[in-house]
Amino acid sequence: MPKKDIIQKEDIQLLVDSFYEKVLKDETIGYIFTDVAKLNVPEHMPIMYDFWSSVLLGTTEYKRNPMDKHFALNEKEPLQKKHFDRWLKLWFDTVDELFEGEIAKEAKNRASTIGRLMLFKMEQART
Repeated sequence: MPKKDIIQKEDIQLLVDSFYEKVLKDETIGYIFTDVAKLNVPEHMPIMYDFWSSVLLGTTEYKRNPMDKHFALNEKEPLQKKHFDRWLKLWFDTVDELFEGEIAKEAKNRASTIGRLMLFKMEQART
């Protein structure tokens, strides 16, 4: 059965929920979310829904600066290329498992761009 594209907020929620299921138990990056950031998952998920909806569907609910939290996190635990690479692999895997189409491709392109930019900024912050 063919997969559908990401077309509505419910698709974003499925994608983000499925992604975080993988991330939180991942051996490479899970501890960053659970032990370092001490992520409050129920509080965090709506923020992620809004963020990815704004990026992929053009919605306007997301009003935060994602870099602020990551800079603070980077001070506690230096975020490295291996962390971003793993985050991106899990994201790509999740997108590919659930969706196909132009917005699904864009979800991977945007995540790549976001990951590269964040890694660059985290490395600059440490120098």
